[in-house]
Amino acid sequence: MKLTGKILIVDDDKVTLDFFDIMLTKLDYEVIKAKDGIEALEKVKIHNPDLMLLDNLLPKMTGFEVTQIIKKDKSFSDFKDLPIIMFSALDDPEDKVLGLEMGIEDYITKPFNFSEVLARIRNVIRHKELVKQLLKRERRLAVLESLNTNLIAFTRHIKEPLAALNDEASKLDINNKEDLSAFVLKFKDDYNSMMAMQDGIEEQIRDIENKKNKLKEDELSLEELEKKISKYLKNISKDER
Repeated sequence: MKLTGKILIVDDDKVTLDFFDIMLTKLDYEVIKAKDGIEALEKVKIHNPDLMLLDNLLPKMTGFEVTQIIKKDKSFSDFKDLPIIMFSALDDPEDKVLGLEMGIEDYITKPFNFSEVLARIRNVIRHKELVKQLLKRERRLAVLESLNTNLIAFTRHIKEPLAALNDEASKLDINNKEDLSAFVLKFKDDYNSMMAMQDGIEEQIRDIENKKNKLKEDELSLEELEKKISKYLKNISKDER
């Protein structure tokens, strides 16, 4: 079974935790549970979830405080882009605005409709995957650009000494042993320099190719990426209507 995503659910209400655990597990999501803000922060670092469902009214630490730490604290810099959907029993527009300004993806008031929550979960995880794929493709293009730059530099550095050798060879008096000996020595020096340069470039190219192949793993094709983006935008349009 291929899991659809990893979701951390944070709520001090056991009924809510168990409900989401059962429903989301049936839909092939991996579910991690936390009953307060401190435990939530610990599990973010341990499990690196794809999404956090976070109740705002928690013991020990509010949902806003948890969000502030994840988004701003240096010790959570690796997790600052974690998508957060916040729940609250308080229908306060100011709280919703504050949460969105802090960087949460959505704010849902309890009691909620599970179908609506599920649609928002899917949209958030889909968006995260699209961003991930776009960043991978961007890094891969940067790697290819680096490869191209190295190849251009290599051909330029090879071309210049070869042209110089060709020029000297055309002027060389083969009957002059001293000139011939000097030319041979220069040829050997230039040859060794070019071979050393070639070895260095080949090593860089191998390194770049390895990086390129690693980035290519699990990367979507342009066509697949376009389809996913189109589907995501259609879903957003439906939600807005």
